[in-house]
Amino acid sequence: MVANLKGGNRFSMETRRLVDSLADAASVALDYDRAQTELRRLGLLEERERIAKELHDGIIQSLFAVGMGLQGTALTAGKPETSARIERAVEQLDGVIRDLRNYIFGLRPGILADRQLDQALRSLGEEVESRSREKIDVQVDAALAATLSGRSADLVQLTREALSNVTRHAHATRATVRLERQGSRAVLIVEDDGVGFQPGKNSAGSGLRNMRERAAKLGGTLTVKSEAGKGTTLQVSFPVQAE
Repeated sequence: MVANLKGGNRFSMETRRLVDSLADAASVALDYDRAQTELRRLGLLEERERIAKELHDGIIQSLFAVGMGLQGTALTAGKPETSARIERAVEQLDGVIRDLRNYIFGLRPGILADRQLDQALRSLGEEVESRSREKIDVQVDAALAATLSGRSADLVQLTREALSNVTRHAHATRATVRLERQGSRAVLIVEDDGVGFQPGKNSAGSGLRNMRERAAKLGGTLTVKSEAGKGTTLQVSFPVQAE
């Protein structure tokens, strides 16, 4: 460090050492402040992760079990009006579960901050497969996924909601998730080999309205192709934009 006094006289060696020591002390203080800020941030993230885990592993799984039980009761109900009331209750329960999952996703920003989109989709597939009877196959165009980081949260949540519908309603043995490029558009496809349904009839109960809103947020569209006994294919198509 070289410094001059007013009038051109150089600092003495002792003065320069003092200035250097003060600069070092200031640097240490800044490093300490940064470290404290990072510790506070990590502590907050850990607390949010803990709450999210408790909601997911506890409350949501309990609600899911209640919903499955109600669906079983609806199948054995003697009166059609009773069965219809139970099905409406199940639909309302589905809405509560979706809201909770959206809340959990907001609590866990680090999920995507620490992972690429393709990794997040694969992890989601593994998570769903571990708690369901369906085999989940995930196929992702990694080069495409790398350009979609700004839309990762919506794509992961769309996939989560689609797979939730598969596990709850499709009675499938296998589901496939694909993210691929088709010309100037990116396409997310979730298909299963389940029982199928009539899209116009069940769109609200299956949560498709919520997914259509997310697709519109991406600047795209959602289409559903389904036929009784031949499974369901859900497709979200949206323009690829430079990130």
